[in-house]
Amino acid sequence: MSKTVNLIDLTLRDAHQCLWATRMTTGMMRDVAPLLDRAGFEAIDLVGGAVFDVCVRYLREDPWERMRILSEWVTETPLIIHTRGQSLFTFEFFADDVVELAAERFVANGMRYHTPYDALNDIRNLEIPVKKARSLGLHTVPGLVYSHSPVHTDAYYAQKAKQLVALGVDGVFIKDPSGLLTPERIVTLAPAVKAAIGDLPLQLHTHCLSGLGPYVALQAVSHGVETVHTATSTLANAASHPPSELFARNCRRRGFEVPVDLDLVEEAAARLEVIARGADKPVGAPMEYDEFHFHHQVAGGMISNLEFQLSTLGIGDKLEAVLEEAGQVRADLGYPIVVSPFAQYIMTQAVMNVMGAERYASVPDEVRRYVLGGYGEIAGEIDPNLYDRIARGAEPVTERPGALVPPALGKLRAERGPFASDDDLLLAAFYAPKEYDALKAAGPIDTTSPLDGGPLRTLVRELVRRPDIRSVHLATD
Repeated sequence: MSKTVNLIDLTLRDAHQCLWATRMTTGMMRDVAPLLDRAGFEAIDLVGGAVFDVCVRYLREDPWERMRILSEWVTETPLIIHTRGQSLFTFEFFADDVVELAAERFVANGMRYHTPYDALNDIRNLEIPVKKARSLGLHTVPGLVYSHSPVHTDAYYAQKAKQLVALGVDGVFIKDPSGLLTPERIVTLAPAVKAAIGDLPLQLHTHCLSGLGPYVALQAVSHGVETVHTATSTLANAASHPPSELFARNCRRRGFEVPVDLDLVEEAAARLEVIARGADKPVGAPMEYDEFHFHHQVAGGMISNLEFQLSTLGIGDKLEAVLEEAGQVRADLGYPIVVSPFAQYIMTQAVMNVMGAERYASVPDEVRRYVLGGYGEIAGEIDPNLYDRIARGAEPVTERPGALVPPALGKLRAERGPFASDDDLLLAAFYAPKEYDALKAAGPIDTTSPLDGGPLRTLVRELVRRPDIRSVHLATD
C-alpha cells in the first residue's frame, strides 16, 4: 500500500502574508474558499501571524467576524487559527487569562484546528495555549521553529519534540519561516523528530526563499513527514510556499497518494490570478538560490522594507553591511531564530552596530530583555563580557515568562468596559483605544467579491472549464 501524503492549504493566510503584505480581504476569499473547502485538504489556514493585526490596523476588518464568515463558506474542512503561543498575535506576552479566553473564542468563532508556536522554542510558552485549546476540543498541532546554526541540531529538535509530546498534542510541525531547510538536512531532521513523537503525525511548513522549498518538501515525505503545508500556485513560490498543484503531482509520480482534487485547486488558482491582476498584486515566481541567505536568514519582505528604511535615512548603500552584521549579531546573542519578533530585534541591533561608533554601544530594551531570558530560553551561549555589557547587572528571568504577567481581564473590563462581547474584550486587550475605535467605526466586513457582477467572473468560468488552460494570464497594458 502506498503512503498517503496530506496537504494543508495556506492560500488564505500565510501565502498572501508573504506575497501581498497580508492584504487579502475577506471579499477576495469568497470565490476561492469554497473551492479549497471541497478539494480535500487536511485543513485550511485562515487567521494568525500578521493577519489578525493587519485586519485590525489596515483593512479595518474584524478578524473575529472574518472567522465567522469563512466558517459559513468553508463547511467540510477545518479552519486553522495560527498563534505565537503566549504572545497570540503580537510581540508581547499576554496574561494567562487572556490566552485562555482567546482559545474559547477561537472555538466559538468556528476554528477547529490550532497551530501555535514559540519563537524561541521554549515549550513553557506553549503550556497554556496547548492545554487550554485541547481542553476545548481544538485539534492542536504546535510547531518547532527551524533554524540553521551550530546549536539547532537534530538532537535539539528531538528533545523539543519530546517536550511537546509530554504536553499532550495531536501532532507536531516543523516550521521553517525563512526557507533554510535543505534537501540534505531534512533527510536527517525529519526522522529525528518523527522518532521523538512516535505515532503522532509529523508536518512540514517551509518557505521558498532559497528556491529549495519544493524539493525539500518532496524529500520530507520520503523521510517521515506525513502532511505538507502548501499554497495555491498563484500565491506560491517566492517568499511563499511550495505550490499545491506541482507538489501533489510530484508526490504522485513518486508513488504517494495525495487525496486532493487538483481540478478544484486549479480553478482557485485561475480565480486568484484574475483577482491579483485586478488589484495590481504580484503572483509567485521561483527564487534563485543565494548562499548569503543562510548567513543573515532574513525573509525577503523584511529585506525590502529595510532597504526602503535605510534609503529614507540616506544610507541605502549600507544594506549589505547591515545584513552581514545581522548574521554576526545573531551569533553573538546565542542564535535567536530570525522570526518575529526576534527578526526585528536582530535587524535593529545590526543597524545600530553598523551606524554607531562601536558595536553594542547602544542596545534596545527588547534585546536586553531577550538576553535576560525575558522571552524564554536562549538556545546558545552569550559571551560573558557581552552579557554583562547588555544586562548591566539586572537579574535574569528563570521562570515561565507568561507567569510574570498579572491577570488582565478584570482590570480591562473596569477601565474600558463594558464590552458587547468577549471578542471585543480581547480586541481591547490587544489594541489601544485609537485602533479599537477605528475598527468598530468601520462597521461590518464587506464580503463583495472582486469578481462580482462583471465580465471577469464570466471569463474565469469559461477559462477554467477548458482542459488546455491551467493558468490565466491577462494583459495589463
